[in-house]
This record gives sequence, structure tokens and C-alpha cells, in this order.
Amino acid sequence: MAHIPRGTRHLNAELNRTLVGVTGGAARLQTPALVVDLVRFKNNLETMSTHCQKVGVALRPHTKTHKCAAIAKLQIEAGARGICCAKLGEAEAMQAAGIQDILITSPIVTPSSIDRLLHLNESGANIVVVVDNPENGKALNDAAQKFSTPLKVLLDLDPGLHRTGIEPGPNALQLARQLFDSACLDFAGVQMYAGNLMHIAPFDDRREQSLAAMEMLANFRNELQQTGIACLITSGGGTGTFDIDPETGVLDELQAGSYAFMDRQYNEIETRQGDHPAFFTSLFVQTTVVSANHDNLVTTDAGLKAFATDDKSPELYEGGPQDGRYFFFGDEHGGVRWRTSETFTVGDWMRAVTPHCDPTFNLYDVVHVIEGDTLVDIWPIDARGRSA
Repeated sequence: MAHIPRGTRHLNAELNRTLVGVTGGAARLQTPALVVDLVRFKNNLETMSTHCQKVGVALRPHTKTHKCAAIAKLQIEAGARGICCAKLGEAEAMQAAGIQDILITSPIVTPSSIDRLLHLNESGANIVVVVDNPENGKALNDAAQKFSTPLKVLLDLDPGLHRTGIEPGPNALQLARQLFDSACLDFAGVQMYAGNLMHIAPFDDRREQSLAAMEMLANFRNELQQTGIACLITSGGGTGTFDIDPETGVLDELQAGSYAFMDRQYNEIETRQGDHPAFFTSLFVQTTVVSANHDNLVTTDAGLKAFATDDKSPELYEGGPQDGRYFFFGDEHGGVRWRTSETFTVGDWMRAVTPHCDPTFNLYDVVHVIEGDTLVDIWPIDARGRSA
């Protein structure tokens, strides 16, 4: 059996530890390194918290974005009701770190996973999970009979994405009745997340389709209540529709996550404010020039393994040429081309906006927290790789 070195993640966390608190330390990071600008990050938290208070919606940010307990705790300190987790492993990591109000937004279906879920539910934390089919509802209720704490559930409603969720209609009402009548389940309401709408570029088109989805949710909630089933929670929405979905008054909880960091995907959609996004980009990958043997071309140490690659290329933000274009140069390397007379040399650092923040976080063990030119902290990404 191959020997696996102990403390690999701990080692990665310590690579830049000696730079914490050092003026100019942010420019000396061993790279590639995931970096969050603390001032911009906290500004985003305040902006979203203020917005939610103004429109009367609770914020339940999605931890799948960052998988980091330190960040989740700051979101809660800024006013969030609790958090969302996409996977059971994320929820376990967040609860172990002391977070006590968790909605798991994907169905938990296998017997072993259901057993883990129910043990987590016995921890004293407020655990809620979604259900989108009768068989899963029965399996949860049957398994929960062996435990002392009823399991809170939301019916997962399909907005048309067809990823998870049951379509509104008689079958959904029948499932809600089944969950409501289940002795060991506590039916709490409905989730509907229209992820297919978040990146529709024109604001008016995104608003029209999102409001139609919210109307679908409102109609279903009304039908539930007419059958005598209380719907205490309606949870959904995201960063792309944070200022649209509350217009209908149907949402109780907003599940936005990317707002804290932003990325190319979200920066390129049209906003209500016009060209100026409501949130600052606070997340970057810092990279170092490792080869500079050609005019107007350098090679960096951040390639396909350093960024999410599902959409677009990284976008240079700081340290690089004004007209620079970042491109993938292989697994381990990135490249930067430009046309101006600027020159760069081996050892120079650059920061780039990630194409997609969520899967980029999952590539790193830690995130480096900077304020100005100072590295102020290093936060572990507790649930990295916790996809089961």
C-alpha cells in the first residue's frame, strides 16, 4: 500500500504562514494561491445583508460556493439566518465547525448517506433536507423511526431546470401530503432554485423569467395551504436574481452564495444598476511569472489545475499588463499575451479573476486573506472535496 504523507493539507496551509502580518507579504505568496480581498469581501456581506433587511427576506447563503467555515461564520455574523450546503459532507464539516442551522439542498438517497444524515440531525443542530420523490420520502421516514429527533424536510420543486425537484402539479401536492403525514418527518415548506436563470445576460429577460418562476412557486404554495398543509419556509433564489425574486413576496429565504466573491460569469451579466455590479470582485488566483523568454508573452504557474475551467478564461485584474489576455497554457501553466511596451520578468506576480468561483474554491486547501498589501490570515477550506 502506498504511503500517504500525514498533514498534506496542513503543509499547504503553512506554506505562506510566515507572511501573515508582514507588510508587503501579499505580493510574496508562494503560488498559485487563492486570495480574497477582505475589504471587498466584507463590503459584499454588508451590501447583501442590508438588501435582505430592506426587502424583508432572510439570507441563507450557499456554502457550496466556498466550503469554508470561517467564511460561513462571518456571513452569519453579518445577519444570515443560517447556511445552505449542497452535499451531506459539506454539512458535516460545517456542523463540526460549530454552525447550527443548515439546509441541505440536494436529495440524500442511499441508505448509508441517510444514516449519516440522521446522525447529523441528532447533533442538536437545525438540519433540513430536500425531498423530490415519494420513495426517498418513505426511506427517510422509515430510517428516522430509529432516531429520537424528527427530520425537517422541504419539498424540492422543479422550476424547469429538470436537475432535481418535482414538477408543480398533482404529483407534487401528493408528495407534500405524504411528507406532511409522515410520523418521523417535519414538513417545513418548499425549495425552488432556478439555477438555469442566474446567468441570463440581459437584465430584463432574466427578470421576466425569474418572476415567472416565482409566480409558479407562489401558486404552488397557495395550493398547499388550501389543502391544509402549512408552508412555513419558501427557500430559493441566487446571486443572479437577488434583487428580482423578493419582488413577489413569496420567498422567505434567499440562497445566494457567489455574491460574496463574484467571478467572470456573474460580472458579465447585466444588472439593475447598469454596468456597475452590486457586488465587488473579491476573489482572485495569484500567480507568478515562471518564464519570460519572449516579447509580449510570459508563462505563469497557474494553469488548468488552478482555475475552474467550465467557462471562459481567467481575467487579469492586478499586476499584469493593461491589455493583457490570460490563457491556459497547459495543466500547470498559464500564459499572458499583450501588445503594449510593458515588460515583465520571472518572479513578477499577477492576480486573475476566476471564471467560476465555486469550483475554483474546491481546488484549494486554503484561502489567503489580504488587506491592502498585507496577508492578514489564512483560512482552511474545511469541506474541500466533501462531495459525498
